[in-house]
Amino acid sequence: MRAPIGTFDDARPAPDALDLLTRPVADAVRHWRGAVPAQDLIHVDTDPEWADTATFVEHYGPELLAQSANCVVVAGKRGGESSLAACVVLSTTKVDVNGVVRRQLGARKASFASMDTAIGETGMEYGGVTPIGLPADWPVLVDAAVVDLPYVLIGSGTRRGKLIVPGKALAELPGAVVLDGLGAAV
Repeated sequence: MRAPIGTFDDARPAPDALDLLTRPVADAVRHWRGAVPAQDLIHVDTDPEWADTATFVEHYGPELLAQSANCVVVAGKRGGESSLAACVVLSTTKVDVNGVVRRQLGARKASFASMDTAIGETGMEYGGVTPIGLPADWPVLVDAAVVDLPYVLIGSGTRRGKLIVPGKALAELPGAVVLDGLGAAV
């Protein structure tokens, strides 16, 4: 099969690649609900050495930068209570943690979660965290610019492989909140 964006040697519907996904991502694909069919979520096999955005687009094509999104885990704190959330922004932007995220979470302070927290709480590999398959009680903050893309390249839960999904599918994830300005210019 040919991926809807980019040029990859191995592309297949995510339901046919469950063995290549971490358990939470595979479970989310297996139980997928929404207007976008699970068959429209595409897994592409990629080299884990090139998982980070800069090296990924250098190897797989610079045109993918504008069609890629990063998912980062953030922690919000207020009155001794801490909560986790995920933020999905275009790879060409950075998460507005101290503005949009802090206000949306109702937190006094917000920051990026530590690597240990991110991988421990998601069950995914660092550098491969994806909004698909996150804990059900987490808010998933998605920049409106990501939702507007016909297709977006995101992590697959592992450093080996990516998912290509219609941007609108991310707006239907459990806990999804679409926000303007979540991704700030770098």
